Amino acid sequence: MLSLAGAACATPLILSDTSSGRSLNDHIQLLEDVGARLDIADLADPTVQARFRPADGRASVGQSRNPWWIKVQLAREASAPGQWWLEVGAVTLLDLQLYLPNKQGGWQQRQSGERVAFAAGRDHPYRRALFRLPALDEQPLTFYLRTYDPAGNSFPLRAWQIADLDLTAARENLVLGTIYGVIFALLLYNLFILFSLRDSAYFWYVLTTAFALVFILSMSGHGFQYLWPGGEVPFWLDRITLPSLWGLCASRFAQTLMQTRRHVRWAHHLLSMACVVYLLAIALDAFGQRGLAAWIIALLSLTSIPAALGSALIRWRQGFFPALLYLCGYGLVLGSISVLLLRATGVLQPSPLNAIVFPLAVAAESILFSFALAYRIQILKRERTMALNQADREKAARLAQVQASADELHAAVIQRTAELAAANERLSLREKELEHAAFHDALTELPNRRYLVERTSSALAHARRHGESVALLLIDLDHFKPVNDRFGHDAGDLMLQVIGRRLREHVRSGDSVARLGGDEFAVLIGGDDAEQHARDIAERLLTELAHPVLYRSEPLSVTISIGGAIFPQHAEHFSGLYKAADDALYRSKASGRSGSSIYGEDGESSASELAHLDVIKLPGGA
Repeated sequence: MLSLAGAACATPLILSDTSSGRSLNDHIQLLEDVGARLDIADLADPTVQARFRPADGRASVGQSRNPWWIKVQLAREASAPGQWWLEVGAVTLLDLQLYLPNKQGGWQQRQSGERVAFAAGRDHPYRRALFRLPALDEQPLTFYLRTYDPAGNSFPLRAWQIADLDLTAARENLVLGTIYGVIFALLLYNLFILFSLRDSAYFWYVLTTAFALVFILSMSGHGFQYLWPGGEVPFWLDRITLPSLWGLCASRFAQTLMQTRRHVRWAHHLLSMACVVYLLAIALDAFGQRGLAAWIIALLSLTSIPAALGSALIRWRQGFFPALLYLCGYGLVLGSISVLLLRATGVLQPSPLNAIVFPLAVAAESILFSFALAYRIQILKRERTMALNQADREKAARLAQVQASADELHAAVIQRTAELAAANERLSLREKELEHAAFHDALTELPNRRYLVERTSSALAHARRHGESVALLLIDLDHFKPVNDRFGHDAGDLMLQVIGRRLREHVRSGDSVARLGGDEFAVLIGGDDAEQHARDIAERLLTELAHPVLYRSEPLSVTISIGGAIFPQHAEHFSGLYKAADDALYRSKASGRSGSSIYGEDGESSASELAHLDVIKLPGGA
């Protein structure tokens, strides 16, 4: 949401004969209509006018539950044309209203946005909303716009001469038409291959590309202009449903191409969950919960994107070359999606440059994914040929062996079966070792940071469903470095191993202990009494972990400092919970070490501080 301050005064923008295509957002004023209580008549009230604040170039206020009023004042130089056109550059706004003064001293209302048909929402057949302004003179013309879209309010405004706009539109259509053509050609090419091969990866690729193309058409405004111009935009073609369908098919394509069910099961489960959540977002949008659905799609990227990229990276490291092509293509789209999310939330201001990033990324992605599919088919054909050749060789060998000696054949079969069983056992053991190594610390055998992040996500989800709390304790050894410096790293390693063992012994069986790195540990505590258990465990650990550790008959002692944070009081997500606990740990160390602190004990944290904790990203991707 846009935070505005300053005086509500602004001078009119004076248009010259070179102002065609100029942005107006440096000279507009904004007013948030909390509760949607204002109408155009209320704007005559001086107290309402005093609430307007300069936009300072902003062209988006992000996702907001409230409508926003935009005040524009224009005049022209004597040498400038009198007739001007107003472009509202946001394509997918739900509700846009323009109020122009009429000759009777009142206001003429124009309705635009997705709630009216294409032609009814503009004065010229352009992909964006375009309105003809009253003739300007040297006296300022004041008019208002009212924008409302809980999925994201943007309002890039430009003043045009209609001839200049038509030239710009022709250039835009040429670029966008090229992108559409590339994507559509790849869609048809791979559709033909799908009919020939009946391969599931091609099926999901075709659906992904088709929904991406329709999504781009919707974002550019050409979909509204040419494909569904006769009425208001239905929910199944709006800015929630189309990206959700695209994301669902893209997730299924990743599962199929990477064979995640067999090779990367954790990513397979995350992508399956993403598909379900995309369907939930569509259902919420159908029942009018557009803002909630938009936030769900934005937050879903925290799981689906890492799952897709992680599975591609793992498969690439396993020698599956199409995964590298997927990684490159999805990386481009990931960057463009980040731009879309930043635009939707108001962090990044709309511009012609970042508006075309996503279509270009999808075109490049479609090309790379097409190459990946072609290479995958080659691999499958090669594997099939090799399997047939191997089968022929084995059949010939078996026939020769049968002719030579039935007993020798039987012995060879038994030996081969045993070898395969041993190989499978070794592979299974290796997979278990790799899985254990991925989630555990090699020195202490405790779970590592990665395990803690995933375990915390599960614990928070369980706590939300059951109305429980979750506590996170961060534990840091005081004066651990002198132990290493004086007695060597063997002593330090022994100290860490003993500390890890004591941690496991003095927490509840249902709680989780992890080593985050160095001399830093963490304890995750769940249940409806998590906060009290956290305090009890912290007091117990202060005593138990301070007992000396015997190293070569030399007693080694360290103290500990503990910082804790509680869900949901202090944060809603792992990153915020970790930051709160880390702040509490810092205060514990600053107050003399060998102590514990729960976040916020020294004073109530403000709502803005708590909200800030939930959006901070931790080092290392936590």
